[in-house]
Amino acid sequence: MQIVKQVTSLIKSALTNLNLVNDLKINLEHPADSKFGDYSCNVAMLLFKQQDKFKNPRDLAQAIVDEIINHQPSNISHLEVAGPGFINFYLSDQYFLENLSQNTEVKKINSGKTAVVEYSSPNIAKPFTIGHLRSTIIGDAVANLLEATSYEVKRDNHLGDWGTQFGKMIYALLHLGAGNLEKNLAKIKNSSQPVKELVNLYVDFHKQAEVKPAMDDEARAWFLKLEQGDAEAKQIWQTCIDLSWIEFDRIYSRLQVKFSENHGRGYGESYFEDKMQVVLDELKEKKLLVESEGAQLVFFPQEKYPPLMLVKKDGATLYATRDLATDNFRLKKYGSEILIVNEVGAEQSLYFKQIFEVEKMLAWVKDGQRVHVGHGLYRFKDKKMSTRKGEVIWLEDVLNEAVSRAGALAKNKLAAASTRKIAIGALKWNDLKRSAHLDVVFDFDEILSMDGNSGPYLQYAYVRAKSVLDLAPSFNLEIKNIELENAERELLKQLSKFAEVVTKSATDYAPHHLCIYLFDLAQRFNSFYHACPILQAEPEKKNLRLALTQTTAQILQQGLNLLGIETVDKM
Repeated sequence: MQIVKQVTSLIKSALTNLNLVNDLKINLEHPADSKFGDYSCNVAMLLFKQQDKFKNPRDLAQAIVDEIINHQPSNISHLEVAGPGFINFYLSDQYFLENLSQNTEVKKINSGKTAVVEYSSPNIAKPFTIGHLRSTIIGDAVANLLEATSYEVKRDNHLGDWGTQFGKMIYALLHLGAGNLEKNLAKIKNSSQPVKELVNLYVDFHKQAEVKPAMDDEARAWFLKLEQGDAEAKQIWQTCIDLSWIEFDRIYSRLQVKFSENHGRGYGESYFEDKMQVVLDELKEKKLLVESEGAQLVFFPQEKYPPLMLVKKDGATLYATRDLATDNFRLKKYGSEILIVNEVGAEQSLYFKQIFEVEKMLAWVKDGQRVHVGHGLYRFKDKKMSTRKGEVIWLEDVLNEAVSRAGALAKNKLAAASTRKIAIGALKWNDLKRSAHLDVVFDFDEILSMDGNSGPYLQYAYVRAKSVLDLAPSFNLEIKNIELENAERELLKQLSKFAEVVTKSATDYAPHHLCIYLFDLAQRFNSFYHACPILQAEPEKKNLRLALTQTTAQILQQGLNLLGIETVDKM
């Protein structure tokens, strides 16, 4: 924001005049309580020990304030020193009024840049559970936020469509369930939830393999056939993929989540089976691949991380091998300067540090070019969820329950589309409002909350603003020279922070920053709505209040959309 640059420049000029010039970065923050100003700076406390002219940080802060006052622009109403040496800046009402029409404009700080955001990434032939929800909606929100700052975003879904589990699925389809492939496939294809049928076979395989270990050997043999291109194995594997996408498409449609890569399906692991060798060759050429007990690993300088295995002693590749091939493909396709973001569980933090470090050792990427946005897990109160044991919560069941509760919430019967928007909004908001790294204990009342700090609360604030605007004549967003009441001022100040918060949310890959802002905005708008009559006000005040209401509606809608949450017209 221009005002941030201006205040920063004023502070630097003051330091120069006080002979305290240095390369210290000036940080401005919004005080939690607006009575302490619109911006606050702790530069005096940071610099105090580097000088001997002033007795304490407060004296230094006052000297800086005195210097700034000598050149104080009209958009700063006053300054003050607070606490141990904070400098608080109060912006003028006129500044906020003059900039009201620009509050929805997010600065295009990333124009000309490309980002690949990988998220969701469910496994083929496994359930789309509540556990997949976090990566799906957090990743989608991160992609939206990056787009808001003008990144060209490539949305990728790195499907788990390869690996030893497919040997198990092939064996199960051939020998378990109905007893043969034809009967099993007929039952699955006739099911409304084909993936559940596949999962039942997968769970049954693990139960039987506990007493018949030879089944694991046969499953490995089937996966080897798949890797070698066996026609029967590939046909069964492709059938599993096609059946899984019936459910995936339905889930993504309900969540309003889309992907851009590979015709909207994303590049799954299998796509990179023939692209790994070139990476292994480059690692060998740069003497980074070391053989140890028959396996091939990358060892990190000064043992920064544990070694990363890329080829097993039996010659099989691993997930890491395919991940490196995936990034190599992306860098070649979109350019060596792209940003690559993986939204994957926080428990894989070490793994991604290893992957990023290998890519730096290969000179593929620089610091900051590879980002892992790690989310916590959904857990039961006393244990983790487990597909192998059949102990999971199906995401579609959660979506159905959300729609049911949203329908019960509505005072008037809403259209099905509106009920869906409220239901999905509640589900997404209650996840995105918290820092992504935190675990979530599964509880229907918690994750589907529709009261207090919830999606419906935000959607209702938007509906309230729009209902006022629908009754209003035209009005002018450019408002000057008018005395503000406190509720007007508080709302106006909150509106001014939107673009800054979006930029911070994108830069930190943290949608919860935007949630915190929007909830505060909704609260301030509701306070304003009750304290300040809008349509009944005198003409000048009416124009101001309608302008505040319109900007509030625009920002609520824009902000919710960035989070993947749709607004509704009635509630």
